[in-house]
Amino acid sequence: MTVRQVELFRAQAQACARLGSPMSADLLTRAADDLASGGVVADVLAGHEAGPGPSALALRLLGSVHRLVLGRRAGGLATYYPSVGGTWACAGDSGDGWAAFRTLLGERPDAVREWLERPPQTNEVGRAAALMGGLCSIDPALRAPVRLFEIGSSGGLNLLVDRFDYSAQTGAWRGRPLTPWPDLRIVERRGSDVLPVDPTTTQGRLTLTAYVWPDQRERLERLRAALAIAQEVPVDVRSQDAASFVETVEVSPGALTVLWHSVMWQYLAPPEQEAVRGRISAIGAKATLDAPFAHLFLEPTRRSPQSEHEFLVVLQTWPTGARWVLGTSVAHGIPTTWE
Repeated sequence: MTVRQVELFRAQAQACARLGSPMSADLLTRAADDLASGGVVADVLAGHEAGPGPSALALRLLGSVHRLVLGRRAGGLATYYPSVGGTWACAGDSGDGWAAFRTLLGERPDAVREWLERPPQTNEVGRAAALMGGLCSIDPALRAPVRLFEIGSSGGLNLLVDRFDYSAQTGAWRGRPLTPWPDLRIVERRGSDVLPVDPTTTQGRLTLTAYVWPDQRERLERLRAALAIAQEVPVDVRSQDAASFVETVEVSPGALTVLWHSVMWQYLAPPEQEAVRGRISAIGAKATLDAPFAHLFLEPTRRSPQSEHEFLVVLQTWPTGARWVLGTSVAHGIPTTWE
């Protein structure tokens, strides 16, 4: 394993710590040490030495192991996973959780490797808070029945945005009060993903749960609630890359067409990003007051070329083409602060 991959594991560990998962931070810190010493983690990840930062190999490893735990295929490791009722022993404690993790990798390396080729499929429904707030920020003059399109949809849970709770008790929104959209009606929900997940199946639910960090109970609860809604409200998520999917999006008279995405842009290669941008501009050029178009996203974005990346909620609407930074959020969407 390369020095670069060790550094990426350490950086991801620090990110997990910042985002409230001490268990994931501890695991990845220990995994980085094991990588550096050529241990069992290095053996399992052999062949992935050249993976770029956006491949998120550290998260692929965590997700693969978590799915074995959830599927009762990880032996004694389940004792340490809060997502199945266990308790993690963090650095400075007994460390038995790490020992069980290493044992699993040593005993079942092929099972762990099965998911290392998969991109993480978090489908974080907390990001719906940012996306719903973006919808509520659209000029009332453009409001109409909504045709909702999403790229990087995973299981399509955020296409169910109007079915979630954004009351004050959830802590979803801060800052500027939003203009309500009491008669919001979504008449079409369509998404795409290069590896879509069906949230109505046992395997789909396992996949989406596996990529949530095991010690983050609130995220797990939000996901489980969204999975229950998905059983009742079908969405159309197609196996399609982003560039080809947006080619199918057109404005429609009497409806507001919305294209959105959240924390997926970095997984697109630059040529595909450019193709999507070009198509968005082309759709916008066809928009009218009777057939408006909106592009809404939550992504790590710079306010200026000199700025640091922030998780910004950005909205652009046509026919005017006006663009606004609406607010700032966090990686998992809650809280979002409106400016």
